Amino acid sequence: MSSLAPTAFRVAVIGGGPAGLMAAQAAAAGGAQVELFDAMPSVGRKFLLAGRGGMNITHAEGYQSFVTRYGRQSHRLRPALDQFGPQQVRDWVHGLGVDTFVGSSNRVFPTDMKAAPLLRAWLHRLRESGVQFHMRHRWTGWQDGQLAFDTPDGARLLVFDAVILALGGGSWARLGSDGAWVPLLRAQGVAVAPLAPANCGFDVDWSEHFSSRHAGEPLTTVAITAIDIDGLRVKRQGQFVITAGGVEGSLIYALSAALRDQIARDGSTTIWLDLAPDHSHERVFDEVTRPRGARSMSSHLQSRLGIKGVKSGLLRECVSAADFADSETLARAIKLLPVTLKRPRPIDEAISSAGGVAFDGVDGAMLRAMPGVFVAGEMLDWEAPTGGYLLTACLAGGKAAGEQALAWLEGRRQ
Repeated sequence: MSSLAPTAFRVAVIGGGPAGLMAAQAAAAGGAQVELFDAMPSVGRKFLLAGRGGMNITHAEGYQSFVTRYGRQSHRLRPALDQFGPQQVRDWVHGLGVDTFVGSSNRVFPTDMKAAPLLRAWLHRLRESGVQFHMRHRWTGWQDGQLAFDTPDGARLLVFDAVILALGGGSWARLGSDGAWVPLLRAQGVAVAPLAPANCGFDVDWSEHFSSRHAGEPLTTVAITAIDIDGLRVKRQGQFVITAGGVEGSLIYALSAALRDQIARDGSTTIWLDLAPDHSHERVFDEVTRPRGARSMSSHLQSRLGIKGVKSGLLRECVSAADFADSETLARAIKLLPVTLKRPRPIDEAISSAGGVAFDGVDGAMLRAMPGVFVAGEMLDWEAPTGGYLLTACLAGGKAAGEQALAWLEGRRQ
């Protein structure tokens, strides 16, 4: 255990996700006496669950492209990412004794693909640096200038020199990110944009016939074209899954911000599916209009273009019988099949959330309305696609908040 000077600053970190843990690490490294509070029985619960299918730490694409993945808020996040970007994240993981590798999609993973060993090594390092952990401490705001907590032993009021809030967004409430902090900050004059689902699925009014036959089936090797809220055309290729009531999966998540904003403005939005992205319009037209003899159109599409199963079902679902019988119209539909999305799935089903503390209300990471209170991670109004971008920005923001809290305290001491 490291020794602390009697005059060490006392810093509270509220929230035990990646942003909070990194803020605690940064503050402790600067000599602060750090105490971390979380409402759950243990820290890093969403981190662990997200890692069940393979812990995607960061992304290995070129840095200039990497930064653009944060969309309109890229310039807000860049200062922190410049200091602790993808390579620094990998170096930090290696420093915890965990090796990494770059997958075929440029996503970076631990060699064992697991989150738990990384979290264990990190917590051991934090405890060695003097960080104290208080579990089952639900922060309930401020009372007479003190931090208020509900604990198994009753209410507690505590005073610290600086506070770092890293309470997450509004998705996966059962793991701690429940957005309960929003009214607490608004009551203090902090501007908070409404939380909204990000990296989420969407509802589609499928027929019972289609839903009962194809729910749960993946659509592989497809492309989606969408129009964002600024009228710009966006196209992505990949895969997604048909659900009983809509669509979800990586390709949908990559477009979810644009689709969500369109629905919020217009009430619904339309995506266009290319069911044969590896073939040109001309090739598809030639194959569809080729004489098929006694074969049905469905058999013809399967043999000539490999369109079968759920892809064939989608054509039947979204194209009228008359248009399906018209070769030219059907060829166009294979390359540009309209699907109307009605609404995003509820925020608690989303991988992450958008909205949060407005950047105009912070200086660096400190709340302008509350000097000495810093925010990090998904609490701020930004979003990013899956692929390691969320975690990298949370780690970078946590590190920046911890360092800025110490710099602010040092400035007051002088």
